[in-house]
Amino acid sequence: MRIHRAIPLVVLSIAGLVPLWLYDPTATETTEVAADVGIVPEAQTQTSTEPPTTTTSKPADSGYGTTAPPTTTTRKPTTSAAVKTVNGPVVKTVHGDVQVQVTFTGDKITAVKFLKQPNTGPTKMAAPLLIQETLKAGSADIDSVSGATQTSEGYVKSLQAAIDAKGN
Repeated sequence: MRIHRAIPLVVLSIAGLVPLWLYDPTATETTEVAADVGIVPEAQTQTSTEPPTTTTSKPADSGYGTTAPPTTTTRKPTTSAAVKTVNGPVVKTVHGDVQVQVTFTGDKITAVKFLKQPNTGPTKMAAPLLIQETLKAGSADIDSVSGATQTSEGYVKSLQAAIDAKGN
């Protein structure tokens, strides 16, 4: 007789936990966190309406890890320091491609955004943290985010290549 009561109790308990398992906290917080760490829409990253003065590319690397060349765009200065935007290469990870765009004002990293990133929960949570740490460190010398190690490593590779390409 007791087993007849236990079965519905177990089924209803599991059914009540399903929404918790499917809940993605980053779906509602992404915009607020993104604004806090310097991620801004493409339209807001353009600081000058003047055309780019220089655009350079390097040949694509056919080896594992990168599939697209870094792209560098230098804009005429709107303030005392020149604003330069550099796209890092696409880095392949087991979860998907990672590519970043870095904006420099003079020699300082002033903005970073993902152009490509895996569509996974850990990556969505790690992206703002990686960007925040980059802006704080001013370099690619940052720690990986636990739970998103592959994305973190791809991010650092693309970021470092963009920083290296900025000097050219």
